[in-house]
Amino acid sequence: MKRAAGILMHISSLPGKYGIGTLGKNAYEFANFLKKSGQTLWQILPIGPTSFGDSPYQSFSVHAGNPYFIDLELLCEDGLLSKIDCNHFNFGDSPINVDYKKIYDNRFKLLKKAFMSFKDSRDTQFNKFKLENRAWLFDYSLFMAVKSHYNMAPWHNWPDENIKTRTADSVEYYSELLKNEIEFFMFLQYLFYSQWAKLKKYVNSLGIKIIGDMPIYVGLDSADTWSYPEVFWLDCNKKPVKVSGCPPDGFSPKGQLWGNPLYNWKYLKSTNYSWWINRIKTVNKLFDITRIDHFRGFDSYYAIPFGANDATCGEWLNGPGIDFFNMLKEKLGDISIIAEDLGFLTASVKKLLKDTGYPGMKVLQFAFESQKENDYLPHNYVKNSIAYTGTHDNDTIVGWFKNGRKNDILHAVEYGALNETEGYSWGLIRLCYASVSKAVIIPMQDFLGLDSRSRMNIPSTVGGNWTWRVLKEQITDDLADKIKHLTKLYGRI
Repeated sequence: MKRAAGILMHISSLPGKYGIGTLGKNAYEFANFLKKSGQTLWQILPIGPTSFGDSPYQSFSVHAGNPYFIDLELLCEDGLLSKIDCNHFNFGDSPINVDYKKIYDNRFKLLKKAFMSFKDSRDTQFNKFKLENRAWLFDYSLFMAVKSHYNMAPWHNWPDENIKTRTADSVEYYSELLKNEIEFFMFLQYLFYSQWAKLKKYVNSLGIKIIGDMPIYVGLDSADTWSYPEVFWLDCNKKPVKVSGCPPDGFSPKGQLWGNPLYNWKYLKSTNYSWWINRIKTVNKLFDITRIDHFRGFDSYYAIPFGANDATCGEWLNGPGIDFFNMLKEKLGDISIIAEDLGFLTASVKKLLKDTGYPGMKVLQFAFESQKENDYLPHNYVKNSIAYTGTHDNDTIVGWFKNGRKNDILHAVEYGALNETEGYSWGLIRLCYASVSKAVIIPMQDFLGLDSRSRMNIPSTVGGNWTWRVLKEQITDDLADKIKHLTKLYGRI
């Protein structure tokens, strides 16, 4: 990768009708904005179907796409819905925040209407899609159909023990009982993948690559854990023995209790990591570059006893290390990966990153803590890295300057020669652009100079996260020109 620049903005944050960003017209227009801005990278968050808490990092499937992102206006163009159908429902009252409850309550009603219209004119492409994705599509669709049948209860709470443990007879029984519902969930994936493929083709035609995000862990209540319990560290009752998280740090004094089931790495190694290889095959088709969240978990991972109230009682255990990445390269060749290597890094994690050759991440907001010398100060960056002002877990730059520690702020102002005329946001963006990092990714909120009300996520909290949306009128030609000037100035075009 030559010197490059891009913007971090999730699909859900795009503007438009019907309550949430989608794969429709506004996604294409944002791609045009990226092109005008001289950007060659568009980074998004995970695109799987979200579960409790609406976090893209807690998904029902590692292969499926989020039905919320299916564009309704495109379905109207295809004759599957009408504008009257779409306008009948309230998807939220605020154009700058996603109302997930209203989306959940109403969107599936419309998608089922589209499904009924589609059934009247069967498409051979749908059957082709089902055949090409049979390795995961049926398991996911059956899982979602049974969840719907049991009022969206987690699979480990389903009243029928037989389907909970996936006996052959129960799979056959529910496949027939819920045949139409299974077909509906397959149809949703067909729509998502069809719309995604067209959008990605257009984005790539502009010379822009999509950076996708792959969480290292999967949700306990997911088609993957239900279908492949042997892949995970579960007890004889299929409950987690220990779960994921991270120890106390600057984000949270009691650590972060994510609660995902951990992997049975011994079993995975015995299968040449086939489950993981298949997972990465999928993301490699969806994205041009994949960011692996919590990369250090492949070296060592934090294991918290299942049922613990917080993350203070966990322990570090050894992950698969370079053996996994050697197998990945053997099976899939060289694929483009960014390693999320944030947090406290041991010598062994640094060695693993070096051995893989993947670029790590440099987050500028971490550079000024207590005026200590650290790897996040731009003069310590290396070329094989991706520079960020912040990630989805950080405050916006404006919010950080307002809420951060006074000494850290003073350090940042002095280090970056920041001034109010340029604006503190643009000053820190400039530092990232000027760095030797081969790519720089800036959250859209920082280009817009938005405050803490527009941050995507506050770690260790549930509710109120992942809701921010940009307004169409904020995405201007003047902003594109300003970004392009900076991009040219620092040789990133």
